[in-house]
Amino acid sequence: MATRATRGFGQYSGVARAVERVGERWALLIVRDLLVGARRYGDLKAGLPRIPTNILADRLKELQEAGVVRRVPTVRGGYELTELGRALEPVVVALERWGWSTLGEPAEGELVTADALAIALGAAFRPDAAATLPPTEYVLHVGDVSLSAIVTGRHLDVAPVGPGALPQPRRPIPDVAPEDVLELAVEPTGFRDLVSGVRGTVTVKGPPSGVAILDGGSALLERFRLTFRIDPVAPPTGAASEAGDAASVA
Repeated sequence: MATRATRGFGQYSGVARAVERVGERWALLIVRDLLVGARRYGDLKAGLPRIPTNILADRLKELQEAGVVRRVPTVRGGYELTELGRALEPVVVALERWGWSTLGEPAEGELVTADALAIALGAAFRPDAAATLPPTEYVLHVGDVSLSAIVTGRHLDVAPVGPGALPQPRRPIPDVAPEDVLELAVEPTGFRDLVSGVRGTVTVKGPPSGVAILDGGSALLERFRLTFRIDPVAPPTGAASEAGDAASVA
């Protein structure tokens, strides 16, 4: 890794130091996935299919040298976040929320991964609202990814389910009554609209681009909407008209 003198920004600033360490392309996505749990090199590559293998190796080395990532002694080829790395969680969650305002439609080849979905649910989780609701399990099938999100009071426990799911340590959680389980099949844009509060048509066998209730009912779907929500960042009042005026003047 290059020294700060050769690659730094020449500023004595917290933001500058942070970007020097985690501002390289792919670095924060690696941190995002490791926030969900320890990962092997192959797991990280599978979750970031477009990252070249040499770049992944370089980023992991740089993050280790920056004190953000360390090797997992008990897992061959495994990596995990250090305490310094885990302190980036609120930064990643804030970026996740901000990014929802610019999601748009998925481009060709863009996919949803289990780790990305877990972080999105964490960013959308509203503990104050959840605290007033019964313990509930939400089983989500988004594209090719399946997750179980168990909400008990102000606590959220997310884990991938199904074939190929990586095992994750989970805290002891109380049983959820069968009538408090909601299972959904959701396309990526349907998940975006659901978490953003867009009211769409929901049927038992919903359209491929929508939301299909596989188990549960509309009351549980409303409970999900109360528990998980990311409000888009609205532009300042008058920003759109000012931009239009500027364009017409130009």
